[in-house]
Amino acid sequence: MISTLNKLSLNTTAKIESLNCTGSIHRRLLDLGLVKGTKITPVLISPSGDPTAYEIRGSVIALREEDSKCIKIFI
Repeated sequence: MISTLNKLSLNTTAKIESLNCTGSIHRRLLDLGLVKGTKITPVLISPSGDPTAYEIRGSVIALREEDSKCIKIFI
């Protein structure tokens, strides 16, 4: 099932399918290792609800919801 990263439940692992963005945010996401086939897991949501921390390739990164909406995942 294909969805977007912002809809993924905590501690559920998915694979990145594609990035649906352009410009500097696209480059930033690629630099963080968000490429097709990479496993990603949301591990923590901030008390305010945004951003969310994700585990990817052994590291934890925080992404704002507006950025995570651009990432298509396969569950």
